[in-house]
Amino acid sequence: MHHQWLLLAACFWVIFMFMVASKFITLTFKDPDGERKKQFPWDSRRNVAKISTGVGELRGVRAYSAKQEFLFLTAVPDAGRLPGETHFPEELKPTGKVLVEPLVYTQRLELMRNVCREDALRNLSHTAVSKFVLDRIFVCDKHKILFCQTPKVGNTQWKKVLIVLNAVANLRGDQTNIPSPPTPPPICFPGAFPSIEEIPENVVHDHEKNGLPRLSSFSEAEIQKRLKTYFKFFIVRDPFERLISAFKDKFVHNPRFEPWYRHEIAPGIIRKYRRNRTETRGIQFEDFVRYLGDPNHRWLDLQFGDHIIHWVTYVELCAPCEITYSVVGHHETLEDDAPYILREAGIDHLVAYPTIPLGITAYNRTKVEHYFLGISKRDIRRLYARFEGDFKLFGYQKPEFLLN
Repeated sequence: MHHQWLLLAACFWVIFMFMVASKFITLTFKDPDGERKKQFPWDSRRNVAKISTGVGELRGVRAYSAKQEFLFLTAVPDAGRLPGETHFPEELKPTGKVLVEPLVYTQRLELMRNVCREDALRNLSHTAVSKFVLDRIFVCDKHKILFCQTPKVGNTQWKKVLIVLNAVANLRGDQTNIPSPPTPPPICFPGAFPSIEEIPENVVHDHEKNGLPRLSSFSEAEIQKRLKTYFKFFIVRDPFERLISAFKDKFVHNPRFEPWYRHEIAPGIIRKYRRNRTETRGIQFEDFVRYLGDPNHRWLDLQFGDHIIHWVTYVELCAPCEITYSVVGHHETLEDDAPYILREAGIDHLVAYPTIPLGITAYNRTKVEHYFLGISKRDIRRLYARFEGDFKLFGYQKPEFLLN
């Protein structure tokens, strides 16, 4: 009898230990296609994304959106490869922590670096970091941010973000040990605009009023210090659609009442590039395209001065192959990119990007076709030849429907 009780107690102990151990056992199963997978308590088929790396496969949980694919990555070795033999791309080597990788932004920067290395495109992708470039870069010292202005790509809102950040810093009495640039103090008083909605348009674009220092206003040593250590970003959009936006804004609607575009710049373009000299209408998009595509456009650019920032290339504005940017945002995906940039810059708790109307940032091929209708293929090809660097650096498709 004594032995029977001991045997029964041993059985109960084995069962109890098995139940405890099963809580920590990771079960495996096979998909219908025969692929071996690990099942985790948080795993969900609809939330798991897969990325091919060429040497293995990375799986992760979607934590953001289909456009940006923030992934909690776990390594899964190829079939036939021992677990100890798993290889990773250099930037994805395990660190012992769960890796959160916003792949789309990494891919954009990698594409940009690769195009910068192409000798055949060097003249279209490289430029000197001149005063013209440094004038385009706005500085927020308190939060160590550099923003390169690319007009006609929603830059007004980003300038408002920086104005609010500067106002918040001033309002709190925040100090920094970084020397201030030798520029006059802004007219707007500290803390004048604690929210984006309260900033008037005329203040945003007035350098004397908006309180945003440009990188060019610092000494050479301070410029290099900021370029090396600050968070740097800029925004792009389809190059041809941007040109259409610039033409409409400056020569057609001109909402900011800037008469020099119609009365000085437009006549200069018409005199040189209009084919039908008897045509008396104001500047047409065809005249604008012919001017921009002319390899000898620079002599007019010199006459027009800084007004050309609305239509010169992103390369000329921001020197992306010379300056190591932290993020390149795309206008077409701004609904996702804007929050990501604010988070990466560490300012999402201080300011929010204004609400973006649904569909306003989407690429509009119909509009592009309409504006280029009737323009000769020769002129369009010359235009593309000038902006080819922008198309390739930032992953925009060559507009074959216009060129062929």
